[in-house]
Amino acid sequence: MLKVYTKEELISKLKAIKEMGWIENYRRGNHGSAGNVLEDLLDIPENNLAIANSGEWEFKTKRKASTSLSTLLHNEPSPRNAFLVPRLLLPYYGWEHKLAGSKHPESELSFRQTISCNSYSDRGFTVLLDRNEEKITINFDASKVDVRHKEWLDSVIKRIGTDDLCPVPYWGFRDLAAHASAKLVNCFYVFADIKREKGVEYLKYDDIRMLSTFSMTKFIDAIEKGIIYIDFDARTGHNHGTKFRVRENDIHLLYEKVTMI
Repeated sequence: MLKVYTKEELISKLKAIKEMGWIENYRRGNHGSAGNVLEDLLDIPENNLAIANSGEWEFKTKRKASTSLSTLLHNEPSPRNAFLVPRLLLPYYGWEHKLAGSKHPESELSFRQTISCNSYSDRGFTVLLDRNEEKITINFDASKVDVRHKEWLDSVIKRIGTDDLCPVPYWGFRDLAAHASAKLVNCFYVFADIKREKGVEYLKYDDIRMLSTFSMTKFIDAIEKGIIYIDFDARTGHNHGTKFRVRENDIHLLYEKVTMI
């Protein structure tokens, strides 16, 4: 049966797990094993936390040593009906896929990069934020392309030139707020310390945060500061989706209230 907690019961249970100290990782062998062990201790079916009378909550577990990015939401740029990733960025600014000619056809292109407001990528792309227009846009500047990609830049010049992107991919603040507010609900975030002794991995859940009331203002601030990244992951055969991502240790910056448990 599905275990349903009140928020208070869940907090009490998490405190008890925190006091257990180091716990052997008997679910080792997969990237999400730290979360699997915690769910076992809580009697929660995987990805199926239910909290009574507490609104929408998510439950996330991360390895503290991880520097990976966490996906906040998937959101394709506007104008949506122009399909700008597969129809503009990929065919005119894409580069040969590393598996072209082997796993994929020789003509397979890739447009895969993670960019932010505080720098240009080595292929000349960056994120711009305009508070007056209430827009987040993607900008291309050929002068920022690293010399290593000269051959690729020459191909871009032949395909489309080096003028500004047209149309410009963008996200309006209001549309993004509607999506983010629905997706980024309150959550319990548990960071697991990791150690290994004699080939055995141990976990300790002593950094537990309760994040409540997502803030769009903080979300926009984080984009402007380069804390939130926009991630493109498309190839000729498939667009894996455009994502807004953040380093796991920075997620708390997007909420009005952070309570340490």
